[in-house]
Amino acid sequence: MTENQIREQLALWSDTTKVVNVASVPQRSPFRYPGGKTWLVPRIRQWLASIPKPKCFIEPFAGGAIVGLTVAFENYADEVLLVEKDEQVAAVWRTIINDRGGAQWLAEQISHFQLSPESAKELLARKTRSIRLKAFQTIVQNRISHGGILAPGAGALKHGENGKGILSRWYPETLSRRILDISRVKEKIRFVQGDGVDTISKHRDEINSVFFIDPPYTASTKRAGTRLYKYHQLDHEKLFHEISLLKGDFLVTYDDAEEVRALARSYRFETRTIAMNNTHHAIMNELLIGRDFHWLGPER
Repeated sequence: MTENQIREQLALWSDTTKVVNVASVPQRSPFRYPGGKTWLVPRIRQWLASIPKPKCFIEPFAGGAIVGLTVAFENYADEVLLVEKDEQVAAVWRTIINDRGGAQWLAEQISHFQLSPESAKELLARKTRSIRLKAFQTIVQNRISHGGILAPGAGALKHGENGKGILSRWYPETLSRRILDISRVKEKIRFVQGDGVDTISKHRDEINSVFFIDPPYTASTKRAGTRLYKYHQLDHEKLFHEISLLKGDFLVTYDDAEEVRALARSYRFETRTIAMNNTHHAIMNELLIGRDFHWLGPER
């Protein structure tokens, strides 16, 4: 870590009201992802530094996977397992991680693509069974959509930053570099397209595995995830039950809602609120759920 990152880590150590400066966190994911956890990365470092190095770090609702990528890049676990159900998001990770030569192909497609409303419309209208082409389409759609939303009905940017429209989030050189960087550490990463709850159940007896669980936020009456994610339906009671059976350590993030707190209490999990900036730069609290939070220090 840089000196600035170390100073920020020390400042965060016992102050959960302090909002993380996301500009201080390396941006490693090619996605703009609704509900992305870049702001949580310094807390993840705190958590993992407080426990023995796990053999496997499992992220069963990977999405943009900034947490799992950070763990792989910074060597906080021997192996990282990313799991994602959404076919579009999965196509990107399958191409970068599982496909020999896929990352290079995708990076070149992004570098050479001349983005315009017309070229984007033509690309996204193409029907394909190719995982690689679906990955490229997904990256383009993610970059031109409001908030990076891939769920049906999401609209494209009209004005964007400084009136640039869909070009305001299109950084081909940066995206290509991130993809190639991931490919250089992919021997530490395994990607599986599948169901997050089933993954937790499958690995429940692995005492040397740890889990970062960030499900779609649909348990509360606000149900923000219903418009953000294709696979927003989730049996939250079943998820909490499976988490309660884990032999390894875990950290869960949720919308801070009474419905979620009630579930956590029923399974005798501890909770902590933690400050974050939302997409409109307003300070909000999210809920962390775990077995204990000794690594966060006393609650303020």
